[in-house]
Amino acid sequence: MISKSDIKFIKSLAHKRYRDENSVFIAEGEKIVNEALASSYSVESVFYKDDIGDDAMSRISLLSTPSPVLAVVKMKRPEADSVYDFSKLHFALDSVRDPGNLGTIIRISDWFGIDTIFASEDTVDVYNPKVVQSSMGSIFRVNVRYGELSAILYSFKGNAPVYGTFLSAKSIYETKLSKNGVIVLGSESHGISAKIEDIVDQKILIPQYPVDSQRAESLNVAISAAIVASEFRRFSA
Repeated sequence: MISKSDIKFIKSLAHKRYRDENSVFIAEGEKIVNEALASSYSVESVFYKDDIGDDAMSRISLLSTPSPVLAVVKMKRPEADSVYDFSKLHFALDSVRDPGNLGTIIRISDWFGIDTIFASEDTVDVYNPKVVQSSMGSIFRVNVRYGELSAILYSFKGNAPVYGTFLSAKSIYETKLSKNGVIVLGSESHGISAKIEDIVDQKILIPQYPVDSQRAESLNVAISAAIVASEFRRFSA
C-alpha cells in the first residue's frame, strides 16, 4: 500500500524546490530503477505497480504512461569545487536548458567514457525527471558538477586544453585533438557565451556537407556532443 502523504510527497518531486529541500529525486522505469539499485546512489524507496495498483501508480508517476516501477533516490553531495582531473576528457555545458538534451548528453558521455560533465549554474537541473528519464540510467555513472563555469575552465588553463564548438572555426576533422581537456558546448539558442569564448584555447567546427551549403542553421547540441566525442575518441585511440 501507499499512503496519501506518500503520493503527495512523490508528486511534489516534479518541482526542483522540493527535490532540493529533501535531497531526493524520482527514477522511473525498470531499466532506470535497476541502474539506480546497482549504483552507488542510495535508493530510499521503491514502488511497484503490482504492489500498489494501477490507480496509485498513475497518481505518483511523472510519465504520460506510468511505468511498472518508481524509485525515490537520494541525491549525491557535490564534489569539492577545486578538485579536477586534468588527465581526462570532459564536457562543459554553457546554459543548456533543455532537459532532453542534458539527459542525452549524459547518455553520450557514458557511452564514450566521459565520467564528468561541468555545467553552468543556469543549465537545467540534472535531477529534473525528464533529464533522468532521457539519460536511460547513465545519470548513475556520469557526474554532473554545477558551478561558475568560467572559474572551472580557468582552472584547466595551462593544465589541459579547453575546446569549444563554434560555427566559425577550423573543422574538427582538420584539428589535432588531445586525449584530455574540456569540450565546451553552448546553449541551444545562443551557443557559447562571449565570457566563455574568451577562455577557449581551440575553437572547433562540425562542418556541413557540402561545405558552405545553405542547409540546416545548426546542429542540436546533443547531436553535436555525440559527433565531437566520437572524433576525440577516434583521434586519440
